[in-house]
Amino acid sequence: MRVVLFGFQTWGHKTLETLVKSHHDVVAVVTHPVSGQAYESIWSDSVEDLARDHSIEVHVAKRPDEALVDRLRQWAPDIIVANNWRTWLPPEIFAMPRYGTVNLHDSLLPAFTGFSPVIWALISGAAETGLTAHRMDGELDTGDVITQRSVPIGPTDTSTDLVEATIELIPEVLLDALERIETGTATWTPQDLSKRTFFHKRHESDSCIDWTWCAEDLDRLVRAMSDPYPNAYTFHKGQRIRIIAAHVSDGIYGGTPGRIFIKEGTGMVIVCGPDAHRGTNHGLVIDRVRTDGGDDLDALDHFVTGGGYLTPTA
Repeated sequence: MRVVLFGFQTWGHKTLETLVKSHHDVVAVVTHPVSGQAYESIWSDSVEDLARDHSIEVHVAKRPDEALVDRLRQWAPDIIVANNWRTWLPPEIFAMPRYGTVNLHDSLLPAFTGFSPVIWALISGAAETGLTAHRMDGELDTGDVITQRSVPIGPTDTSTDLVEATIELIPEVLLDALERIETGTATWTPQDLSKRTFFHKRHESDSCIDWTWCAEDLDRLVRAMSDPYPNAYTFHKGQRIRIIAAHVSDGIYGGTPGRIFIKEGTGMVIVCGPDAHRGTNHGLVIDRVRTDGGDDLDALDHFVTGGGYLTPTA
């Protein structure tokens, strides 16, 4: 089939790499300009560079315009494939090819529609994530599903682990979807939108630790904000520190959320959770921190003794 790819960052790069190696004809690539926004400057393999390396025509745009619509008519694709395209596509684009547009979304739709789905899945305590190929329609990530693959979320997994795992699913999911479409064997399954969960874009402030969360939730937040993402952070004596490794305590600790309490093993226990004064919660054991100056320290080298508080502001 004649394919036009709408893609960006490493997700789009892997998708283009897969298409180039397939029997399909990639007639053009549409991608976004390089961005300095925090969540767009990581996982930043260039779709544009890969396309030009393969002498594929490239159109760079922040969002679709009439010039792009005209070029699509000239390219005359049988299908559009989209992966990590960041702005809305109108029906005159997504419905133009005879097979429409297939979008790849890194969650098990209809769960975790929207933005940063792998991070939100880990933070929320989901048991699995994955990759979905679905037909694009006029809403965000709501179209009929053609195929899905899942990835379990383990007790020590980070978002980095899970993003890498879902990226590795791209060839299998994409080629399966395209083969079914090309051979006329595709079964399009409508999503049960009553089960849809829709998450917003993440901002760096979303990584600020709320010590009234339970230790299990905070452990997932720390793992979700693993390098290269903006790490979970808090403030100690007016200075921001980033928590780069932590775990749920063995013991039960009570008091005031955010209290720097006592050593447990090789880390420092922080009192946390709802109703912490009742003494029914585990604490979060901080194992390793990073200063704003970029120094990584074992927690007990930073917190020499218990006492004082971690706070959401300086």
